[in-house]
Amino acid sequence: MKYGKLYAIIALVGIIVGSYWVINWQANRINSLTDINKKLAVALEEQKSINTDYQARIMRLNQLDIQYTQELANAKNEISRLRDISERHPERVYIKAECPKVKTTPATSLAYATTARPTDTAIRNYWLLRERIAESELMIKGLQDYIRVECVN
Repeated sequence: MKYGKLYAIIALVGIIVGSYWVINWQANRINSLTDINKKLAVALEEQKSINTDYQARIMRLNQLDIQYTQELANAKNEISRLRDISERHPERVYIKAECPKVKTTPATSLAYATTARPTDTAIRNYWLLRERIAESELMIKGLQDYIRVECVN
């Protein structure tokens, strides 16, 4: 019976030491997981902040896009309206033009008198150039605003 009590005490000490070791290991693991969780929480908050900032930037750019798209549509509509008016009433279109001078003096000056009118191709090119100038101007303004809003600030 002496040995039975001794084995029981040794078993009890072994259980206590084993339990202490398991509890210590679990506590270290819990502390490690808590640290990882804190780091992940900080990273998550940073990502939320980045996403919020990104959404605000997208909204600003969207507003710029809407503004300049609308201005471009308005400019194209105005050019189209002017083109329609000029086609219906060509006598109201004023384009600075010069008539070529005749080197010889005719007997009557009305013999060579013609109205100074541009060719149909010149008129088409005029409207095309005017439309492209409006597009380019609004593109440049849009890019300048983009740089001002996103890059400078």
